[in-house]
Amino acid sequence: MKILLIDTCGATGSVALAETLSSPTAVSASLPGRSAAERLIPAIHSLAASSGITLDQLDAIAVVHGPGSFTGVRVGLSAAKGLCHALNLPLVAISRLAVLASLVQSSTDQVHALLDAGRGEFYLGLYHNGTCLREALITRDQLLASLSLEPNPIVVACETAIAESLGAPSRLGLGGNATPQIVAEPSAVDALPLALDRIRQRAFDDHATIDANYLRRSDAEIFAKPIAASLQPSL
Repeated sequence: MKILLIDTCGATGSVALAETLSSPTAVSASLPGRSAAERLIPAIHSLAASSGITLDQLDAIAVVHGPGSFTGVRVGLSAAKGLCHALNLPLVAISRLAVLASLVQSSTDQVHALLDAGRGEFYLGLYHNGTCLREALITRDQLLASLSLEPNPIVVACETAIAESLGAPSRLGLGGNATPQIVAEPSAVDALPLALDRIRQRAFDDHATIDANYLRRSDAEIFAKPIAASLQPSL
């Protein structure tokens, strides 16, 4: 089985071509400096030439569709959808939080995947034995409150950017029963095990309708605070 994997959600994008006929092997290329828009398609053709895998030999395409950089997510997803349409291939869209959660070593049932969303907010994904229970965009206070209420030990998978936002790994101060594990920014090839599971289950996405996983706040959440403040009596 030959799979093209695309991840342009983070500060550094990447693309990979994987061959899984015997033991999985992959060749990959990075797209530094948020250069995915210019370099993604040329990088795919370059990998195809170097690996001897032509695009018409592909069996599926997997794309990490967010959360992350708005432009990066859109570039990667649009390319994946266009290639699937042109080559008549199945598409697997994978959450970046799910990839992050899959990279940690955990003896507990629950893993919380945490990404920096900027402006004091975070993307949080809750996974139980690899199954997603919830993904949300939350504030730091909401994050700490949520973790403090966890009755059982959990692992919090964090990118290095989280350490910069919350402190060094040894003093993240997440509270409760949370144990942080700092991992490198996920790459396209890191999504391969999740993509293979989905392909074996034939759990494909409709490339005509699948959207980016932005995890934006609802209008109710955005406007609730200003409305509440406007209702306070003036002194």
